[in-house]
Amino acid sequence: MATNNPYATYQNNSVITSTPGELTLMLYNGCLKFIQQAKMELAKGNLEQKNIAIQKAQAIVTELMLTLDTSYDVSKNMLVLYEFVNSRLIDGNIQNDPAMFEEAAGIITEFRDTWKQVIQINRTKQYSNVSEI
Repeated sequence: MATNNPYATYQNNSVITSTPGELTLMLYNGCLKFIQQAKMELAKGNLEQKNIAIQKAQAIVTELMLTLDTSYDVSKNMLVLYEFVNSRLIDGNIQNDPAMFEEAAGIITEFRDTWKQVIQINRTKQYSNVSEI
């Protein structure tokens, strides 16, 4: 399917060509974007758009939960934190409480920043021996 929107084409290509690690980073960034949108919509009193944005953030958190390999202890701990984030998003949505959104965003930001460091370390290791080629 051809598209006339170069930005949409770029977005599609960046998803298709990304590594699994980069895709996870995109999910974290998307989740944070939707939480920020929800906070802005709440501040404007637009509850319908706030709800839509939070549902998108929840869908991302659910995807992150489903893709965890819980055979590792660290994954089990991450699952508990994802469940907590999801509950903060739900409670914040019901109670219209931006502090709950901020709490969820803080945890997702920590995950995102850690994940970004892991990607950078892996790239450094992967390309550290390029001069030997």
